Amino acid sequence: MKNIVLIGFMGTGKTKVAKTLAKDLELEYVSVDELIEEAEKRSISDIFSSEGEAYFREIEKKTVKEVCKREGHVIDPGGGVVLDDENMAVLKRTGVVICLWATPEAIHERIKEHTHRPLLNVEDRESKIKELLEKRKSFYEKADEHIDTTDMNIPQVVSRIKEIMNDS
Repeated sequence: MKNIVLIGFMGTGKTKVAKTLAKDLELEYVSVDELIEEAEKRSISDIFSSEGEAYFREIEKKTVKEVCKREGHVIDPGGGVVLDDENMAVLKRTGVVICLWATPEAIHERIKEHTHRPLLNVEDRESKIKELLEKRKSFYEKADEHIDTTDMNIPQVVSRIKEIMNDS
């Protein structure tokens, strides 16, 4: 069975959906960010602040390649994985890539209490969300399928993904 890969911007529900989906389908859940944190023995925020985004993206690329050697997993690769064409090629070759998205307002509402988002440690978070979404739009469009989670709950999104997988 191909992997199920959930991409999308932070706050679109990737992690909660991926964990629920994996449990429902009795598949293993894999978080690229968690694997990086385990290997580096520090948080993503710490990596960003001490080493920078470029360093993190290199580790992320290596981790994605390792994760994609597996089959039949639900993979949560992190929000910025799409910025690298090589990452997307590997993810698409070994899985069905589904992009979860939502309006900037919904994303802002969902993550407004979060302090562990290094790219959003700015004064005007909603403007930064809009800027990053626009910057990543063409990358997210490369996914095999898209689901707008703005007005959906986790079970609804999981159900939709199951439909997609049954049709593929």
